[in-house]
Amino acid sequence: MLLKLPYGEGGLLKAKVPNENLAGIVGPHEVHCAPDEIERALSKPFGRALDSFLKDAEDVVFLVNDGTRPTPTSKVLNVLAGHMDLKKARYLIATGAHRGPTEGELKFIFGDHLDELRNQIVVHDARRSNCVHLGVSKNGTEMDVNEIAVNADRLIIITSVEPHYFAGYTGGRKSFLPGVASFRTIEQNHRLAMRPEAQTLVLEGNPVHEDMMDALSVVKKEIFSIQVVLDRHQRIYKAAAGDLHKAFRQAVEWADEVFSITIKQRYDAVITVAPYPMDVDLYQSQKAIDNAKWALKDGGTLILVAKCREGMGEETFAKQLSFSPDKRKVLKNLEKEYKLGYHKAAKVAEVMCSADLWAVTALGPDKLREMGIVPYGTLQEAVDSLLREKPKAQVLVLLDGSVTVPKVREDE
Repeated sequence: MLLKLPYGEGGLLKAKVPNENLAGIVGPHEVHCAPDEIERALSKPFGRALDSFLKDAEDVVFLVNDGTRPTPTSKVLNVLAGHMDLKKARYLIATGAHRGPTEGELKFIFGDHLDELRNQIVVHDARRSNCVHLGVSKNGTEMDVNEIAVNADRLIIITSVEPHYFAGYTGGRKSFLPGVASFRTIEQNHRLAMRPEAQTLVLEGNPVHEDMMDALSVVKKEIFSIQVVLDRHQRIYKAAAGDLHKAFRQAVEWADEVFSITIKQRYDAVITVAPYPMDVDLYQSQKAIDNAKWALKDGGTLILVAKCREGMGEETFAKQLSFSPDKRKVLKNLEKEYKLGYHKAAKVAEVMCSADLWAVTALGPDKLREMGIVPYGTLQEAVDSLLREKPKAQVLVLLDGSVTVPKVREDE
């Protein structure tokens, strides 16, 4: 069979895989997307309606995701333009610890509204933005959040909800912390990702999620949200509006319908794809590695397909993975201290303790080899190499690996 896998913005990688070796191609479930879903959500909100929420508002602030997320913010704004004057609000981009958006990413986020709203846009900078100290979470995190979000008399969050490898799910509370938190807060929060309870699809008992909820509980502010769930084609499947927490819980249920898939068994090899825009760098593409591990046998081969358009990402991530060829020593070294990026290194090192990691990217091969990752120039070269080593290998292809979570069926 000829595989055609997405690579970068609009690109494709191709490879022939013998039918007897191809175990399947899986990804988010196909679902029916109804038109006017945003309007439907606004007409049936959880809690107060938008017009009631905005009554007598003096300082309306939107929290919107940055360009590394697939959130269709511009489509939501298109609908909201019929309900309010968008120019009377400010737009705080929840970058977390990421860099600020490029002009192209701003166009992706705001669409046709960019020019009229440009002067209303503020980019959160975790290291430089003025933040308000909200206290200490029960897990010991110093909670500092951008003063614009804390002091706004009306806060509206536009976000999308999909599985997240250590926060359980994106969306909801995540726009607040880490979205517009200080660097030290993000670093302390992400250190909790090293704990085994911090994993995909898990909220109860997840310390990272608990931190995020603690920050919002201190603010004690009503927040209106529009939280969307996308389908495999990045169309809007469902939307929940209104109360942040109630809308989030509903969106989580819908996200499971799309992104949580069952498989019959674990496989000898998994080809996992980090599609645009989640392929910005290896640091972000790591999510596709983490999700694929649930479908891989011990001793198997995981092949990452991700362009990594802007390189490695956080340097600490690459440096830690390069510490030793023995990834058990990498994990031991990571226990000594924590810096942002170490949690991702730990997650990758855990996978590499029981599997081979190969990659088809635009990254320099020498740097990948230093990290213990085997680089390939083309997908076909990787497939051919795999089948030379393991002629009878059963290969599963995981589309949208950044958000698709495969789990072995429990009754098998």
